Amino acid sequence: MNNVNLPCGVVRNSLAGAATVSGSVVQAGEIHGGLHLYGAPALPTPRQLPPSPRKLIGRKADLEALDSSLAPEAVPADVTVVVTGPAGVGKTALAARWLRGMAGRFPDGQLYADLRGYAPEGPVDPAEALGGFLRAFGISPVPGSLAEGAALWRSLAAERRIAVLLDNASTAAQVRPLLPGSEHTVVVVTSRRRLTGLGIDGAVFRPLSPLATADSAEILAERVGRSRVADESDAAAEVVSACGGLPLAICLAAARIAARPVQSLAATAEILGRGTDRLAALRADGETVRGLLDASYDVLEPDAARLYGLLGLLPFARFTLETAAVVADVDLAAADRLLDDLLDVHLLEELGSGRFRFHDLVRLHAQGHGAELADTPLGRAAVDRVVDWYLASATAAEAVVSPSHRTLPRDYRSQPVYPAREFTDDTQALGWLDEERDRLAELLRWAPARDRSAATWQLADAMWPLFLRLRPARLWVEAHRIGLRAARADGDRHGELRMLTSGGNGLRNAGEAAEAADWFLEALDLARELAHPLAQADALYGLSQTHRMVGRLDEAADRLGEVVRIREAQGYLRGSALARLAFGEVLLLADRAAEAVEPIERAHRELSSIEDDYEAARAIAFLGQAHAALGAYDEADRCLREALTGFRARLSGHWEARTLEFAGQLEERRGRPDAARARFEESRDRYQALGATAEAARLADRLAAYATGPDTPVTSDRPADDPGP
Repeated sequence: MNNVNLPCGVVRNSLAGAATVSGSVVQAGEIHGGLHLYGAPALPTPRQLPPSPRKLIGRKADLEALDSSLAPEAVPADVTVVVTGPAGVGKTALAARWLRGMAGRFPDGQLYADLRGYAPEGPVDPAEALGGFLRAFGISPVPGSLAEGAALWRSLAAERRIAVLLDNASTAAQVRPLLPGSEHTVVVVTSRRRLTGLGIDGAVFRPLSPLATADSAEILAERVGRSRVADESDAAAEVVSACGGLPLAICLAAARIAARPVQSLAATAEILGRGTDRLAALRADGETVRGLLDASYDVLEPDAARLYGLLGLLPFARFTLETAAVVADVDLAAADRLLDDLLDVHLLEELGSGRFRFHDLVRLHAQGHGAELADTPLGRAAVDRVVDWYLASATAAEAVVSPSHRTLPRDYRSQPVYPAREFTDDTQALGWLDEERDRLAELLRWAPARDRSAATWQLADAMWPLFLRLRPARLWVEAHRIGLRAARADGDRHGELRMLTSGGNGLRNAGEAAEAADWFLEALDLARELAHPLAQADALYGLSQTHRMVGRLDEAADRLGEVVRIREAQGYLRGSALARLAFGEVLLLADRAAEAVEPIERAHRELSSIEDDYEAARAIAFLGQAHAALGAYDEADRCLREALTGFRARLSGHWEARTLEFAGQLEERRGRPDAARARFEESRDRYQALGATAEAARLADRLAAYATGPDTPVTSDRPADDPGP
């Protein structure tokens, strides 16, 4: 290259010979000589995706769903996919693995930006992320304004086939300027928020759920070694269970185990089983499950954060919109808005039909915040509202289903903004009791430690229709053991008496005849001490049923005679009718069916006259048994069909199963083994669905007789146990 000096200080450069020029060149005039100019090297194609697991376990369905969101490769169409889920569920790993698997479809680059939506210092400004994208394609300097940068980004992406991963987004507004809007791009956004606002931009949504137990176990085995997991399979199962299906938690637990090769898995399982210690134990290299949950919690508005902590006080992980309204002391609309805030950051899961739940690890986190409120006026008031609301609602159900049982007072401490449930009929009331069975049980176990002894035994009392109709045997007994202790702690003798008689019935139906008799005898002494004739009759009725259980039928009949006399003297028509029905059952057991018809028919007339349809249906069922024993098969069949219809209409699963058993017995008497077997199978299946294992086993034994050969097995027609009024 030669420089030629011209007049006025002008220099002319010339190029000649073999010369190589790279980069942008501006030529003016002639260039002579050997000249070598070197510019900046060409930029590589951006491949910025973060590392992803070599083997993505348990996400086949999610990967297939992401695949289905794309148009065929030959069809130009942009797509934005929003992958949402709780902290630690594996959103980034899924997105990165999916995009990396499609690298050939996007030859012009795969871009990545961590938008740090939950970082302590706050989320990334979209302009910062845009600058990174533009620089990746050699644009420097980048425009100073967000609008200019976004416009340049769209222009740059228009003719390129690129994929973009926007990780940890906080809001739709943060994401929107980063969308390239090209027909050749795919954008995946991950967030702990639902980002529903991106729906107006045409985004599709893929919520990510925790892993199945088997997939969680596979990750643990991959990380710590299959032989080690196999050697301590029980401890490994406990570790997997403690991690609640969150891949991050499983990986942190695996890291802890792998770092301690001489320590047993049982040691880690024991640490993870210590309640809130689990969140502290799930850590590695400074990353913790607690830290991730803290980041989600920190973005909540004060009212939503307060509700989160108050819900952490509750003894159950699943709850309804109504429960949340009571806890927060707001109406349903306000509670719905607050829950939506929790759902938005995946601190809560929606189950549908106004029901919600905490993931196991999230619940531990909520309980930690709840512990800070437990001894404050705010926390104590929330506890009282929840206990009172459930007590009032169960009492309202009791008044509809079992009005004669609703005789004892209730002690409330609060009046929530959201009122107690109201019920229009016994089917609706019983359905609510069944739906809320688990919550009611947890409240019974929890309330005594919250200085609510009176409410505890009153709640057990209000749950009587649940025990009577649906027969949850273990809960029946447990509830009354708790209730009896609570009534004694409360010093309420009438409450103690009710717990003894109602609980005695539960023990008897659970097959604990001796203990049931002890409870009824104690109740009889207390009823006499309190000069309470009807309570004496209840205790005598319970004793008659324990006598019947052990085959002392004459003593059972004598006790029932006393019950009828006391109840008639007190003008208690329903109670005397039930005693007559029980007397008819005893006669059936004593093979005195002809004598049983009259008291059962009278009981049916009296119960029908007061519109006690459930007890009238029981009377019809036993009348069907009596007719079957007397050979009046058509009349027996009519009675049993009528009873079955009544029990199904009133959601009485136990008596539906028992009547099906009666119907099987009738078919046996008729010499129709195939029809009998079908009825017994229906009865067994219904018992199994109810968790009535003893009854289901009895039916299984009966059905086994058919498998061994005889056409008409010899069977017993023992009537079902009657819990009394």
